[in-house]
Amino acid sequence: MLINVSELFSCQGKVKTYTQSLEMEQFQGPAGCYEIVKKEPVVLQITHLKERKLKVQGEENLTLLMPCDRCLTLVQMPFHLLIDEELDMNQSHEERVEALDEQPYISGYDLDVDQLIKSLLITELPMKVLCKEDCKGLCDQCGKNRNLGVCGCENRPSDPRMAAIQDIFKQFKEV
Repeated sequence: MLINVSELFSCQGKVKTYTQSLEMEQFQGPAGCYEIVKKEPVVLQITHLKERKLKVQGEENLTLLMPCDRCLTLVQMPFHLLIDEELDMNQSHEERVEALDEQPYISGYDLDVDQLIKSLLITELPMKVLCKEDCKGLCDQCGKNRNLGVCGCENRPSDPRMAAIQDIFKQFKEV
């Protein structure tokens, strides 16, 4: 959804609140595409500070369906995004790129709410997604989810030279 911000330039200090629905149904992250299972309308308060500089504030709550990194079970991950951005509408696209502040959510006088949320969400993604803290993962031999029961596979290292390293892992329980 696009918001045309040119109407705010008529008066310095002008404030306007926008409530927009997210159009995106999926989020394309660096590790894959995740379904958005819950989302609330985005409430943005945009203030004209001075000389075509804007302050964008707001928040968004949404939930992504992401696979557990150990057992691949789908997990609902909630995100609470706080929006606090300053936009200089005097800068050209080239000047933003040069300043390493590309802001892909600005195009002319239009603010793309979906792109803004995407750029904030990508910084909030967790390094590791777990269905539960003590997730046992998948069996490396048969592929069974170890959280659902014992698979019966022999838990010996495939290479006997790795047995010593396997003992170290068992001590710290970080496998």
